[in-house]
Amino acid sequence: MDAASGANPPFVHFVRVGWGDCDPARIAFTGRLAAFALEAIDAWWEHVVGADWYRMNIDRGVGTPFVHMTLDFRSPVTPRHRLACEVRLLRLGASSVRLGVRGRQDGRLCFEGQFVQALLRAPDYIKFEVPEDVLAKLRSAVVAGESRWEGPDKIALDRGPA
Repeated sequence: MDAASGANPPFVHFVRVGWGDCDPARIAFTGRLAAFALEAIDAWWEHVVGADWYRMNIDRGVGTPFVHMTLDFRSPVTPRHRLACEVRLLRLGASSVRLGVRGRQDGRLCFEGQFVQALLRAPDYIKFEVPEDVLAKLRSAVVAGESRWEGPDKIALDRGPA
């Protein structure tokens, strides 16, 4: 927690970009950037809720399929530096979450995106009441991250439908 503001710092997941992640142009293949963002989101779930997607689905019966994702590319990603993926909860809806991910290398913004996940009962993917302990942890992430996201469409954090 930041003593000055009282807010939690954003969650950051670090990725080692390797040669095998690159295309013939010697930069990270576009599909790998989406995979890096998804890896960061999975790590965010484990950090905030205490369970990654696998454990949420198998152990808790909470499915989190993606229903929307966008990525805007700003600068090439290469194996020269670690990729820092910042994840923030932008919206918590009744049955969905909207997360923002920003990828930076060496202080330079490389990509930013938004990802919406439905919260459904696994394995049949039917709407249900998400366990209260999971919702409480997600709500705490909303409160901790209530600053505005300076993304491409400047989404303000709210508690309405994602």
